[in-house]
Amino acid sequence: MDPAATSAVPTAPASHSGQQHPVGIYLKVWGLLFVLSTFSYLVDYANLHGYLRWGLILALMVAKAGLIVAVFMHMRWERLALVYAILIPPLALLVLMALMATEADYTFLTRLAHFG
Repeated sequence: MDPAATSAVPTAPASHSGQQHPVGIYLKVWGLLFVLSTFSYLVDYANLHGYLRWGLILALMVAKAGLIVAVFMHMRWERLALVYAILIPPLALLVLMALMATEADYTFLTRLAHFG
């Protein structure tokens, strides 16, 4: 066997430490989570009501959950297939829930029209 061909093959180190991320990214995300949580509390402090209040609370909650999943659970650095495997089922459930809510409204209005 040719010695030049064997030296070109990369060898793995004896102790594989895994993927390392800079600490600064975790501190930035922690700060952003703190800011988003502050906005969540300010929604209640501003005494908002109705759909605006719940829309803001849900939007801030989804933003915080997305940051946690992306950075702290390392989904940002995963393969796209794994990301799809985790994100597609909840999105499909949300679509199905929206379809069921539409069907429930139609059924309710139909019953009101015929029996009310």
